[in-house]
Amino acid sequence: MTILVTGGAGFIGANFVMEWLSGADEKVINLDKLTYAGNLESLKCLEGNPAHVFVQGDIGDSALVQDLLQKYQPRAVINFAAESHVDRSIHSPGDFIQTNVVGTFHLLEAVRAYWNELPEDARTDFRFLHVSTDEVYGSLAATDPAFTETNRYEPNSPYSASKAASDHLVRSYHHTYGLPVLTTNCSNNYGPYHFPEKLIPLMIVNALAGKALPVYGDGQQIRDWLYVKDHCSAIRRVLEAGRVGEVYNVGGWNEKPNLEIVNRVCALLDELRPREDGQSYQEQISFVTDRPGHDRRYAIDARKLERELQWKPAETFETGIRKTVQWYLENQQWVENVQSGSYRDWVEKNYDGRSA
Repeated sequence: MTILVTGGAGFIGANFVMEWLSGADEKVINLDKLTYAGNLESLKCLEGNPAHVFVQGDIGDSALVQDLLQKYQPRAVINFAAESHVDRSIHSPGDFIQTNVVGTFHLLEAVRAYWNELPEDARTDFRFLHVSTDEVYGSLAATDPAFTETNRYEPNSPYSASKAASDHLVRSYHHTYGLPVLTTNCSNNYGPYHFPEKLIPLMIVNALAGKALPVYGDGQQIRDWLYVKDHCSAIRRVLEAGRVGEVYNVGGWNEKPNLEIVNRVCALLDELRPREDGQSYQEQISFVTDRPGHDRRYAIDARKLERELQWKPAETFETGIRKTVQWYLENQQWVENVQSGSYRDWVEKNYDGRSA
């Protein structure tokens, strides 16, 4: 048996591939374009593993995807491939439309053609699992109930709009063509191998380098935080037992404002890697101009996943954030290797123009 994973060298995808291969002998075909956030350094532990086949390529390359499907005959496709950083979508929205909308369309077309040719029993067992985000639902007020799977889509950034479009495409391929799809919408992930442009790894990397810790606006934007390995276990469970055509929200039950997250990271670094001058890393916090259209609050109601599939996160935020900070302290070489010139150029472009 074989599965095809797209975007499997990115943050969540790489963690999923490693988790999958640690608990199953099923082969993984890993298709990734290797853009700035896709990095083979994250998959180094799988070098020489015959159960892991890496292919560099684009989900929008229909011929390549069709060849992989015909050659390896996967029983499932798990689609992680996406441009995923809101700030980047503000600067370059076209990239997000191309990958998240057009790319998903071409992937669906290739998968539909493959699925149509499968024998009846294989057609019945096949699954296309699309990994999406809670950002498609828009922003919540402080007293609003958390997002459920029936919330109306109200995306507010080019990133979330492109993911909303891809979700709608996936849904349409089930209702129009019968393709057996599953969709998951997750909250903010954190953990090992997270590219250091996102909040938690950026704070860790900047703190250790003695740089400012840029916090947007007043830092009171609230997010639900999900440890990445919990997310991987949820995807495995949805793939295993989710009802075809259904959407499942995946959350960590950890709503926290960004400033609290930054302060917690600083406190852990104060404990595990104190500054030489004895001062707290909190001294490096710098409030900067907020980004345009910044959503105020996201919150995930994951009770459907718990009720139907008996899944709950294993990590609390306290256990997960400690593991995350410790991982970055122990893997400085990985951090250095992914901080290419293009990454440094991006950070400079995004933050240097913001007034403190």
